[in-house]
Amino acid sequence: MNRSLRTSLAATLLTAALAGMTGCGGHAPAPARAAAPTTTTAATPGTPTTPTTATPPAPAPRHVGRPTRVLIPAIHVDEQLYGAGLKPDGAMETPDFGDAGWYDRGPRPGAAGPAVVVAHVHGPDGDDVFAELHELRPGDLVTVRRTDGSSTFVVDSVEHAPKEALPYDRIWSRTDQAVLRLITCGGRPDPVTRMYPENTIVYAHLVA
Repeated sequence: MNRSLRTSLAATLLTAALAGMTGCGGHAPAPARAAAPTTTTAATPGTPTTPTTATPPAPAPRHVGRPTRVLIPAIHVDEQLYGAGLKPDGAMETPDFGDAGWYDRGPRPGAAGPAVVVAHVHGPDGDDVFAELHELRPGDLVTVRRTDGSSTFVVDSVEHAPKEALPYDRIWSRTDQAVLRLITCGGRPDPVTRMYPENTIVYAHLVA
């Protein structure tokens, strides 16, 4: 299967997974070009007054081992990673409360293309793994450990998008670079259904 077809399939399955996460609510929207997000936080480029050296190129993506753990020091996340695949009925698996899931129908973190890690923002016992995901800022680091080593990513931006207008083109960007997306529910939950109207999406790229 070529990369474009594989990415399209992964995007469709991920959409269903995000909608199906307990506490995230809503129905899986049909894949479509999304409207502009409600808010986006991105690094602001500076204007140097003296000559600077060029930014070193990102490490080349490669074939990598299976992800085992995700660490995000800025928000005190240190959790084991579980593969999220398909159930026998074809529905997408979602992480248990207290766990983080790596979307194993897409690229592995550190390999070429957009890898995705999802977790709940809130659960029966209160705040869950990605409760503070919205607090990440450009420059924060995310490390994914694997069976063959680890990859470290730096946050580029944080986006809050309505569930009915998920930015598929940005989540599943066509790139040969190793990039990472961290996704959870966002916005103010409905007081009755406890469903969240948005997704919080963190975009990061490989640095080590």
